[in-house]
Amino acid sequence: MLAVDPHPLLDAGRILVRLPRPLGGIDSPASIRAGLSLETHAPMASDDAVRAAIRRLLRHGGFKPSGRNKPASEYLLRAASQGALGSINPVVDVCNVVSLHSGLPISVVDLDRTAGPLTIRVAPAGTRCVFNASGQELDLSGLVALADQVGFCANAVKDSHRTKTHEGTRRVLGVIWGSVELEGRCGQALGWFRDMITAVGAEVELIERDAGRDV
Repeated sequence: MLAVDPHPLLDAGRILVRLPRPLGGIDSPASIRAGLSLETHAPMASDDAVRAAIRRLLRHGGFKPSGRNKPASEYLLRAASQGALGSINPVVDVCNVVSLHSGLPISVVDLDRTAGPLTIRVAPAGTRCVFNASGQELDLSGLVALADQVGFCANAVKDSHRTKTHEGTRRVLGVIWGSVELEGRCGQALGWFRDMITAVGAEVELIERDAGRDV
């Protein structure tokens, strides 16, 4: 279903989730929403070493993960620090909780909005993707990202608007953008993601990792 090109730093975790009913009909329980705060006890905690390793991962192909292009996990940390990280839906909330506390960027895509085989690979120069309803674009040149037959649809900075979850979403693919420099961290984050999403009645169909593969 999903191929991963060789990458010396990438520890890619993937989780395939089937929801019990359309996403719009599922509420985020208080236990999940509470994790959107930095004050909540969590099984993982990020630090400067984690943030540095993730930036090295994204920088490997030539991408510059700074300013508006910083990893999504750093955006979440800033929002949570300002008390501005709110609930969106159970899938996105689980993604944000695990990403916030683990320090690993996480993508969630509506699998039924993708087309054909999926691949994780480094985006070639000049690649762009629309990341919001306003049509704003992110230059993906050199960034390791998820692609389908149409184009790139998810990455560690800003996911494509084309494949975002919505009220009718039933099948979700989560991708954890981990680093081999953070041994064991991606696996721990995957397990936590699984435990949290099954708490809302979802079924996990697949959980996989690809780590330590050389170019």
